[in-house]
Order: sequence, then C-alpha cells, then structure tokens
Amino acid sequence: MLGALIKRKKRPFGQDNLAFESTVFTLSTEVPRPVERRIDERVMPTLRVAKLLQEGDNEQLIRVRNLSAGGLMAEIGQQVEVGETCSIELNSQMIPSSVVWIREGTAGFKFDQNIDLGEMLAGRKPRHGFRPRPPRLQVACKANLRIGRTYYTVDVHDVSLGGLKVEPIDEYCLGKPVTVVVESLRPLKGEVRWYSNRKAGIVFDKPLKFEELSEWMGKRLEVATLKAAVKDPRPGRH
Repeated sequence: MLGALIKRKKRPFGQDNLAFESTVFTLSTEVPRPVERRIDERVMPTLRVAKLLQEGDNEQLIRVRNLSAGGLMAEIGQQVEVGETCSIELNSQMIPSSVVWIREGTAGFKFDQNIDLGEMLAGRKPRHGFRPRPPRLQVACKANLRIGRTYYTVDVHDVSLGGLKVEPIDEYCLGKPVTVVVESLRPLKGEVRWYSNRKAGIVFDKPLKFEELSEWMGKRLEVATLKAAVKDPRPGRH
C-alpha cells in the first residue's frame, strides 16, 4: 500500500499554496521533526485535519504536516506546552499522546502507542465498512438560520470545517438550502442534510478554511478565559 503512493515535491506553506500542500507519511516510529528530510517520505494529496483535546476540555483543530507510526507534526492555533498530555482524534480514532516539542506555530506529538499506519492511510478503522467523519469541535453558541422565508434562532452543538449540528429545527427543513449566521463568522450557505428529534446537520456548500475556524475558536477561548477571570477573581480582590 505504502509503495503505491506517489512521491510529490513539497511547496512552501501559505494560504495560496494550500491546494498543493500534502501531509507527509514516514516509515518510522519516531516523532517527526521540523527540519527532517527523509528519503522514504510518502505523500498523500492533501493536508489532514485532526482534533486536539487538551486538559480542561479545551479543543482545537490542528493541521497534520507529517505523520509517522509513532507521532506527528502539526500546525496549531492555540498554545500547547512541552510535556503536556493530550489526545488526538485522527480518522475518528482517539490517540493518547504527549507534546514533545514546539516551534513557531507547530508542535510535535508522540503517541503513547504506535498506530497502524496502513489502516490510517486506508482512511478507516480495522472493522469493515467504517467511514471516518471530519473532526468536530464541541461548541455552545447561537446561530441564525434562514430557510426559504422562515428564520430560526438555534443552538449550535458542534462545528467542523464542513458543517455544524443545530437544534431546534423542523423536519420540513430536511434537504432545503440554508443560510447560517454564527456569531463573528461570515454568513455560510449550505443544506440541511439530516434530521432527528428536532436536531439537524447542516453541510456547507463551501467548507470553512482551517484558518477561519481556528481563529474563531481562539477568540472564543479568549472570551471564555476573560469571563472566568471576572467570575473568579483572586483572593483579596474586589
């Protein structure tokens, strides 16, 4: 399987070059380093996005630039610390990990146990028929929807680059085009793809950019931190 992958030349990182960027897969159990150039590099067509779960229920999306059986190197949006324990959701697998290095917006993560890289490249879990879903971030905020001439104010439960889950909504909305306005995000057009018990899944016509969602989550984290500081001032402060 690995030998069938096409070797591609990497290009400098940048938003305009994103279509040419690829996640590099290496035949090693070592954690990838930022300056490595391996002869046995194997490349997939696009950068993979994973979810990083930190202590305190903090979540962020990370963009995987180099993946081995023993760890990965990824672009991060929010701060991590060397030695920090965490979990990485990749292809719907939850992988216990730890941070081993950080450098200029990237970090190296070591898996607690080596993964089956062949299964990861196949894009599925070992069981037959499984299809992984894009990583989703748990959020709690409001959104406004316009479906035809009807407007809804809904609760958002989770969001990914490709869509979000909301409630409450009516069953007749299933399959209808929708415009979504979430606090501080640009209006997004999409379609109500599934419905169950007044909950619905909306798929965007054009996925959010990684930078958009990462920046949005970072702002939400800053606001939440400020609110927590106001509610729990230091002893002796009034």
